[in-house]
Amino acid sequence: MVVILFIAGIVLLVLGADLLVRGAASLAAGLGVSSLIIGLTVVAIGTSSPEIAVSLQAAFNGQGAITLGNIVGSNIANVMLILGVAAMFGSLPVDRQIFRRDLPIMIGASLLTFLLALDRALSWVDGMIMLLALIGYGWTIWPRHSTHETPHHARTTQRHWRAIVLQLAMVVGGLVLLILGARWLVDGAVTFASWFGVSELIIGLTIVAVGTSLPEIATSVIAGLRGERDIAVGNVIGSNILNLLLVLSTTMILSPQPIAVPEATIWLDLPVMLGAAIICWPIFFTRRMVSQREGSLLLVYYLSYTLYLVLQATGSTGLPIYTTVVGLVLIPLTVALLVVRALRWLGEERRQRQLSMNASE
Repeated sequence: MVVILFIAGIVLLVLGADLLVRGAASLAAGLGVSSLIIGLTVVAIGTSSPEIAVSLQAAFNGQGAITLGNIVGSNIANVMLILGVAAMFGSLPVDRQIFRRDLPIMIGASLLTFLLALDRALSWVDGMIMLLALIGYGWTIWPRHSTHETPHHARTTQRHWRAIVLQLAMVVGGLVLLILGARWLVDGAVTFASWFGVSELIIGLTIVAVGTSLPEIATSVIAGLRGERDIAVGNVIGSNILNLLLVLSTTMILSPQPIAVPEATIWLDLPVMLGAAIICWPIFFTRRMVSQREGSLLLVYYLSYTLYLVLQATGSTGLPIYTTVVGLVLIPLTVALLVVRALRWLGEERRQRQLSMNASE
């Protein structure tokens, strides 16, 4: 049964992601909005529904710290793991609106969360600040996308309500299959790991952590393969923004007491989350896309972060050496690579402009 559920989980993930992407793209065309706005909102909220459910339940139980860890870990995985995996199946073009507006908001939300957590507590006042930021973001996003952007599919002026209901049913059905498939897949993986004698701690840091991001991974990969790349990138950026400004802020407001922030979260997890958001800027800036090489770089960073957590949790004596190698080798090489790629891209842009000017003369 474990093997059957594991295989069925994979099948449901693929079917659910395909159904969700097709339904969301059709819904965007029917409502006359772009696939990007659907990816930033409907798909982002849908694929984040497991995190939303866990976070709100923890808030009502007075376990706000669980929410903080869940959201921070999810945001790190969204950028490093999901964008990395999706880019491996093909370069992901980045919409101009994402680079100019949504990416700075994601970086700003990450920075705001880090600053509010420096006093080791997140109160309902902090939650209200973040909720006001979400209202401002919602006010700016809808008018621009609905009036100035052209949807990917042919816009239809008249759409029968039956078709709209069918598209909504596809979206909801796809989400249900995604969540169910992710649960079966994670349960099977945990059982397999237990058979091989892997500790529960390692299972939690690896299999379960990745398992909560499986809906986003499946949706982004399928969206990329189907050509709906705005949904793929918008899903990641939108999920990160909503995780912080909607889920975390709501939890902070509903929590009966301020959420305590562990010191390790302040000096490790929150900086990594902020760094993951910031590294998107040079990646998105060069050629407005996430290439396969950049996707592999994001995956290396996620694996490095996960390995650090495992070494730290197990009390490994090799942790100081590993930290030194990452700090002195991996990070400087990454900075150098991004700078070289940015300079090369700027040089290509300058040459193209010069050629166009010469041609016009």
